[in-house]
Amino acid sequence: MRRLELLMVCKSSEPPLFQKNYAPFPKGISFFLLFLRLHIDHAMPVIDRTKELETLKISKLLWMYALPSIVSHVIASIYNIVDRVFLGQYVGALAIAGLAITMPIMNIIHAFGSLVGAGSAARMSIILGKKDYKWAEDILGNSLLLTFLFGFLFVTGGYLFMDKILTAFGASADTIAYAREYMDIVLPGMFMTTLSFNLTGLMRATGYPKKSMWIMAGGAILNIFLDALFIYVLDWGIAGAAWATTISMTCTGILAVWHFLQKSSFIRFRRHAWKPKLYIFRNILLIGLSPFSMNLAASAVVALLNNQLIRYGGDLAVGAYGLVNTFASLSVMLMLGLCQGMQPIAGYNYGAGHPLRLKEVYTLTMKINVLIGVVGAMLAMVFPHAMLRLFTKEEELMQIGIPAMRFILVMFPLVGFTITNSNFFQSIDKPWIAIVTSLSRQVLFLAPMIYLIPPIFINAGGNGLTGVWASMTISDVLGAVLAFLLMLSQRHVFQPAEPAE
Repeated sequence: MRRLELLMVCKSSEPPLFQKNYAPFPKGISFFLLFLRLHIDHAMPVIDRTKELETLKISKLLWMYALPSIVSHVIASIYNIVDRVFLGQYVGALAIAGLAITMPIMNIIHAFGSLVGAGSAARMSIILGKKDYKWAEDILGNSLLLTFLFGFLFVTGGYLFMDKILTAFGASADTIAYAREYMDIVLPGMFMTTLSFNLTGLMRATGYPKKSMWIMAGGAILNIFLDALFIYVLDWGIAGAAWATTISMTCTGILAVWHFLQKSSFIRFRRHAWKPKLYIFRNILLIGLSPFSMNLAASAVVALLNNQLIRYGGDLAVGAYGLVNTFASLSVMLMLGLCQGMQPIAGYNYGAGHPLRLKEVYTLTMKINVLIGVVGAMLAMVFPHAMLRLFTKEEELMQIGIPAMRFILVMFPLVGFTITNSNFFQSIDKPWIAIVTSLSRQVLFLAPMIYLIPPIFINAGGNGLTGVWASMTISDVLGAVLAFLLMLSQRHVFQPAEPAE
């Protein structure tokens, strides 16, 4: 068939296809390019990669989609973990504290990425469940337009107000130089970071979870290599960590864009998808408000938290929290990875009207996330010294970090419960409930607790720093209670629809 098409093209009275499309090339090369194009079009048919979401066994589906997503999220944690390992071992405690200051700023940038990325992926799954592929392609194109818009805004704003932002997030005279040096390099690359997480999430939603995983894995491996080269070999200090992160995420972003440019991709960039559509912007942003609010709130609360830590424990308390938060974020990333594996399954079956499959994937995800929380809590209780030793040799930092780790991680089984509910509501187009659930721990409870609890500990004969750590434990419990009540109010989504009379 391909030979017949080539023969018809060459004998046609119309201007040959290679003259129309490949005029700049010599005729022989043009003919070869045409042959390759026809071969690819026939050899790589575009197929619907999402039909399995309503047919395969839920446990198999969750494993299939969650494993690549978990790996991707763990890889995202590796970027921060590797930076802290090399800085702690070869630069010093103040460099770790400076890097910890930048984390809430990075979270704000990630918040805008999740506003677009999570909203696009959730909406994509629902629309694919309704079999509207043109709409799905419009979501892809419009999500990229939003990414460009937000990328320009946060890079410009970051450079204009850098020192003011760093000071607001707790930078001191000793740590601001490290934080500024890191952000000056990383900030432009953060656009590629948000682009990477956006497009790899859409790859999972459109049926390419393994490819998404391998793209993210390649970036992480490159980051580890570059960290070793820039920090240990070339002695670039915190600037080396920044360059390693920027280069690796740029490579990841380029690969993700390339996937959606290929004709073999089920959903890909097309000309009609680049037209801005306000209703798609609204749908993406409304669903994405939940993770956006959670990340933004986390950044704001961390700014308040850093100031309280400096007040009661100094720069080393901020550094200790940065180390403990690395382990906490690793557990959270495992949970979020599982939830993102759940998201296309839940969204698709919600859109397709399969409530029993919806309930099954929710229940299974909940059980696994609570188990992840249990394991994280046990490790924190039994092996805090060994876990912190990976990052620092300084005993003073260790003494602050050990009780912090136990307080912060002891209630992580309940954190798994809260995170699962928040992401589930987001997956089934319940954005406002998802927002309330996700904000409960950070804004409703933790923000006031870090001011109310430390004085109570001081009046009882303890110290204020312990009160700051205890505030996180109390907030985790209260957040889980609220998530349970909200889930009870929405349990009707698991009920089969009443037959029409």
